[in-house]
Amino acid sequence: MYKIGVDKMIPLCVPEIKGNEWKYIKECLDTNWVSSAGSYVDKFERDFSNYLSVKKAITTSNGTTALFLALKILGIGEGDEVIVPSLTFISPVNAIRYVGAEPVFVDVCRDTYVMDVEKVEDLITSKTKVILPVHLYGHPVDMDKLLDIAREHSLYIIEDATESLGALYKNKPVGTIGDIGCFSFNGNKLITTGAGGMLVTNNEELGDKAKFLSTQAKVINENKSFYHPEIGYNFRMPNILAAMGCAQLENIDEYIKKKKDNAMFYNKLLKNVKGITLPIEKEWARNVHWLYSIVVEDEYGVSRDELLKILAENEIESRPFFMPIHKMPPYVNCKHDDLSITEELSLKGLNLQKLSRKPMTLVMG
Repeated sequence: MYKIGVDKMIPLCVPEIKGNEWKYIKECLDTNWVSSAGSYVDKFERDFSNYLSVKKAITTSNGTTALFLALKILGIGEGDEVIVPSLTFISPVNAIRYVGAEPVFVDVCRDTYVMDVEKVEDLITSKTKVILPVHLYGHPVDMDKLLDIAREHSLYIIEDATESLGALYKNKPVGTIGDIGCFSFNGNKLITTGAGGMLVTNNEELGDKAKFLSTQAKVINENKSFYHPEIGYNFRMPNILAAMGCAQLENIDEYIKKKKDNAMFYNKLLKNVKGITLPIEKEWARNVHWLYSIVVEDEYGVSRDELLKILAENEIESRPFFMPIHKMPPYVNCKHDDLSITEELSLKGLNLQKLSRKPMTLVMG
């Protein structure tokens, strides 16, 4: 009934490589500047900070190390609590544990899939030090309320913008609104370096600290020997990957437009399909639709997992929403409030791939 002819597997995410990637990478190879030293690391940091209009941008080896580094430079550690959604990729939660702190899970909004800021304040205790909103699947968290809460309780805000580069909250780029923002350049992200991340901040002292710690806390003495006054980390991005990042960033506006066009295409075809709830874009937001995310409601007649299977049988890749972190073995004993929306969305949410009419034939029945 559902089988249609397809030529090959339609992947969920494919990186766009169409600009100066070959040229910049070849320059690294021709000059032997392929490791963590080289001009493209500085250029990528400079270009990225200019794109976001932020004072400091520090490359890292991936988005997870950027999140860890953010917590570390703020002095978060054992005995501290960090409020974070349970509906997220596991990186921000693991990063909290890496520094010895404890995650406290908050529920999400059903329409945007991101942190419900109205439920944050009830979870604050004397141990709370950070609120860590995740701009999930491309839609921003409502940041103004969060900023008010943080100011009232003297808390830091670390934005996980690893899935939302290019998204805007009231015309401000996500990742630049809190104390620190973190980005990922994994192969499936809006722009990619293959592997890599970025920490950004408008606090120059924090930015300098992040750069120092991410490069092994290394001081070069007059005689060129290395001195390490504290424990640092090897979170450096190689020059050859930064070169790719520079090329990718040059085309970011085009990539955002493609994501938006993709979402409009899906919306047009699916808007009248009973039982399929479409992603929204709040009036104060620009949703970059990193993944086009729908909710398969009970009235659709086919469950989310059944639809996922139908798509897979037709060689169309899709992905269920993230499983709740609070139900995973390392985190089952963590504090949390009611997480009913998180649990419902994790069972009904489905991410669809880039522009194609083939999966729509299946979803529309």
